[in-house]
Amino acid sequence: MDFAPTEEQAAARGLAARIFGDLSTPERLAVAGTGTDAELWKELCAAGLTAAVEETGLLGLVLLLEEQGRTTAQVPFAASCVYGLLAVAGHGSDEQRERLLPSLRDGTAVATGAFPSRGGIRAGGGRLSGVVPYVPWLRDASLVLVPDRERRLWLVRTGDPGVLTEPVETTAPWSAARLVLDGAPAERLGGAGAYGAVLAAGRTAFAGVQAGVCAGSLARAVAHANTREQFGRPLATKQGVLLRAADAHMDTEAIRVTAYEAAWRHDAGLPYGPQALTAAWWASEAGKRVVHAGQHLHGGTGADLDHPVHRHFLWGRQLDAYLGCGGEVLQELGESLVKEGTEWVKEGTE
Repeated sequence: MDFAPTEEQAAARGLAARIFGDLSTPERLAVAGTGTDAELWKELCAAGLTAAVEETGLLGLVLLLEEQGRTTAQVPFAASCVYGLLAVAGHGSDEQRERLLPSLRDGTAVATGAFPSRGGIRAGGGRLSGVVPYVPWLRDASLVLVPDRERRLWLVRTGDPGVLTEPVETTAPWSAARLVLDGAPAERLGGAGAYGAVLAAGRTAFAGVQAGVCAGSLARAVAHANTREQFGRPLATKQGVLLRAADAHMDTEAIRVTAYEAAWRHDAGLPYGPQALTAAWWASEAGKRVVHAGQHLHGGTGADLDHPVHRHFLWGRQLDAYLGCGGEVLQELGESLVKEGTEWVKEGTE
């Protein structure tokens, strides 16, 4: 496996780092509150970074989302790319791709997804009914990818009759909303296996976001420890601080490398369901540890809710919950591995 980015992926990552670094500043984030930074979203789309995802693949998207996570930039980048652009490109019909992809590429349409499936959506006669308690970035979305109880995928337009969105606040300011469907018109996307493929891609992408969130939190903590003095010595010279930072660094690298592996396998056309679950587990379990460490290494400063490091804490905890929490993901991973092992043994005895 070679996770080294291609020339195109590296160029896209560099451009994303510059745009996020210039526009997703603590001052602008404070002004945005719990909403989306519309100017930043326009800048990303105008630079072609949304459209580039089709060419750079899932690994390229993970690299871009790392840069978003470093600055906790409030844009629906991950959701629209995974549940819109890549989902339609990978599972849509020729007609759906021709009709939907142009506006998803240029950002004039924003997509999100009601993932993972909680079994609350009923489908019949091309219409959906049911409630999803919260969907990230739903307040910005014009298109929602919704799985039903049978785990079939449907596209729903938020402006159609029978579609109601009710704003909700989550731990991180993700412009989330409650989705209520009452006989809402919907169109199918993909066939058997589409749900699992989109879910795995989503887990991988949001693990990439978590890698960036953790890296950003740790970078702030290291900078603080190097400049903050206690009893005439920088905090960074104390063994306890060094060990805590080292553990956080190793956790961050584990999140990054497992997300890279899952994305690389996806782009190479290899099975990657267990790898996506592994990345999600690391992002959930280790991510939680890292953002807590980032707060703690700031000492009393970390208790300031307006301090930039607190945003990383909020995003890290939100991603932990969104990815399913460590124990839940680990159970699913174990069941997946047992199923794979049973099928392998069965094939070997036939």
